[in-house]
Amino acid sequence: MKITPNNILCHELIGLEVRIEQYTDPSLVNVTGRVVDETLKTLVIEREGGKRIRVFKANGVFVFKTPDGREVTVVGEDVVGRPWDRLKKNIKKCWV
Repeated sequence: MKITPNNILCHELIGLEVRIEQYTDPSLVNVTGRVVDETLKTLVIEREGGKRIRVFKANGVFVFKTPDGREVTVVGEDVVGRPWDRLKKNIKKCWV
């Protein structure tokens, strides 16, 4: 299934470009990179130069870029959980 702004909560986030729009630690706002790992509560973002940071999903608002280049703003609380758990929680939104 193609990743769209309507169904992004139903997909794994690994591989997507991301920018931190808001975060409890202001020094992380506007950090950009690619999601290289995702756990129940965190995202690991690889920044330019290969540096990796781990951020808590629930502490921020993120802007993800879909493979077709569209940007989607996601409240971190909405992506807390493993991809398959998010699928179960958002099943009605996933088939739009």
